[in-house]
Amino acid sequence: MEIILFLILFPFLAALVMSCMKQHGLLRRTVQFTFCGIIVASVIVFAVTNLIGGKTVAYLPHTHVFDMFMLAAEWGLVALVFYFSFKYRKYYCALLSILQTGLMTWLELSGRPEAIEANHILADKLTVAMALIVGIVGCLICVYAIGYMKDYNRHHLDYKDRRSFFFAMLFLFLGAMMGLIFSSNLIWIYFFWEITSICSFLLIGYNQTEEAMDNSFRALWMNLLGGLGFAVAIVYSVTQLNIINIQDLVDFAVSGDERAALAVIPVVFLAFAGLTKSAQLPFSGWLLGAMVAPTPTSALLHSATMVKAGVYLLIRLAPALQGNTAGLMVTTVGGFTFLMTSVLAISQDDGKKVLAYSTISNLGLITACAGVGMHEAVWAGILLMMFHAVSKSLMFLSVGAVENCTGSRNVEDMHGLIVKLPGLAYVMIIGIAGMFLAPFGMLISKWAALKAYVDSGSILLVIFLVFGSATTLFYWTKWLGTLVAVHHHSERIKNVTKKSEWTALLTLSILMVLLCLTFPVVSSGLIEPFLMDMYNTHVPNLIGTGNLYIMIMMLCLILVLPVAVRLLTFGKKNKLVMSYMSGANAGDDRHFTDSFGEEKAMYLANWYLPDYFSENRVLVPSMIFAAGALIILLILTIGGAVV
Repeated sequence: MEIILFLILFPFLAALVMSCMKQHGLLRRTVQFTFCGIIVASVIVFAVTNLIGGKTVAYLPHTHVFDMFMLAAEWGLVALVFYFSFKYRKYYCALLSILQTGLMTWLELSGRPEAIEANHILADKLTVAMALIVGIVGCLICVYAIGYMKDYNRHHLDYKDRRSFFFAMLFLFLGAMMGLIFSSNLIWIYFFWEITSICSFLLIGYNQTEEAMDNSFRALWMNLLGGLGFAVAIVYSVTQLNIINIQDLVDFAVSGDERAALAVIPVVFLAFAGLTKSAQLPFSGWLLGAMVAPTPTSALLHSATMVKAGVYLLIRLAPALQGNTAGLMVTTVGGFTFLMTSVLAISQDDGKKVLAYSTISNLGLITACAGVGMHEAVWAGILLMMFHAVSKSLMFLSVGAVENCTGSRNVEDMHGLIVKLPGLAYVMIIGIAGMFLAPFGMLISKWAALKAYVDSGSILLVIFLVFGSATTLFYWTKWLGTLVAVHHHSERIKNVTKKSEWTALLTLSILMVLLCLTFPVVSSGLIEPFLMDMYNTHVPNLIGTGNLYIMIMMLCLILVLPVAVRLLTFGKKNKLVMSYMSGANAGDDRHFTDSFGEEKAMYLANWYLPDYFSENRVLVPSMIFAAGALIILLILTIGGAVV
């Protein structure tokens, strides 16, 4: 119990300390490294202790003082939203904030939540997995930010240097996520949920430019809308069902009780909140807009915190979503988002934008797994979430490092990166491999998801997964090929990546490989025990011994082949052969002389299919379709429950 409270409270303390350290120098770097080390060590101790104990435990049945403090803090957040809303004339954000906080205040002051006996803190195998993601990946992003922000502010002298505020927000984010994943009381989850929304708003608007503020308010109103749905779900659950604990709500929904059908109302509102937080269509705009923020913000939002809160909530609700209209809403929106944002990623040449669409796409797949509600689908969703967190944070941080070195994050400018910046290229290759190559767990998880979709009888979901996976293969292969496509006169350039950045990049690379090696153990030690508790049934080994042997052989080949090639070429002079260019190559792979003796220029680049899959053609229709489907299914779900 003590270590859980420490994991929740210590990042808030770290945020307070970092906000007070205005001087840039060795002391602040040392303190930040120390804070990150303490959080990582505490997370590992918690994970080991929980795995040894092997039990799900719940704490804190009575928390009136904490509840009143949280209520006061919520009104502090409202005051903050009001300040920025009136300063920038975004009054709709203030309205959404006052509506949801007013609902929660009325509920708290009515005394009904206190009358319900329920624990507020929960520690099970899913919280272990999430704590490892948030603690380790999140802290590595904080470490990376030390060196990155130094270069960032040197390159952007027109922006005010607010690094102390930035670092404080990163730790505040980690504390909010720790509180969210360890809370079982819906009111507590809501409180930390709202803190993440405010943190994302402040981080996206870090530069305080007009574009940054517009994008930050887009993130704010979309997440406040989800927060309003969350508040409605809590009020209904407490007043009509006398339930305040998320696990009790799920258990009641699947209990077979004659009133169990009513549980679908709070479940569908909670699912709606999860869809907004995980940036599913039509709410994907806020996560795309987050790219204006410094790279650590993007990495944190896309991998370890913000969006993971949404899919985490949906996974908690998964059994209550199986076989009903609420589940149909989640699977339809998630599956459609997976397909359409994969298609949109094809047309992007901005590295961060490819990663943003890829993030939304993978979140859509996890969302669809939660909506199916079957244990094999949830198994795939959790494994997808873990691999995605490590791989996507590695990719975002790599792109940020490349941008600092080259001044560009355009994929086309990464031609020959294997020669120009070999260290960063290898790191990026590991990250890309983790997203779509066998035997990395993303591919294994998609196989499990496909099996679950087939078992659920949803042909539409199978179509979404098959075609979405095909487009995923297309854009990742393009990027991977670009990294190793070497121009004849490619030369190494200066690598300005700082030690703190390398610490994060290399650690994440190692974690990516280790997760690939150990995910069968992760499955048997974390995911399968959690599913047994969630579904109260035996969960068979979802990998299989034969498949495990095949994956080990594939991994060995991946590791052995580069070493074998290097040994065979050891001592031999490498020779780059000039390309054939429909004429005599001028020696630079860019110019050639044709048969008429005329010199011409040619540049080979990837095809992004802009005439077919551009944002102008695909994004708006996709958002309209998703919004229509979401509204119709919401009405059908609520109407069916009421009738």
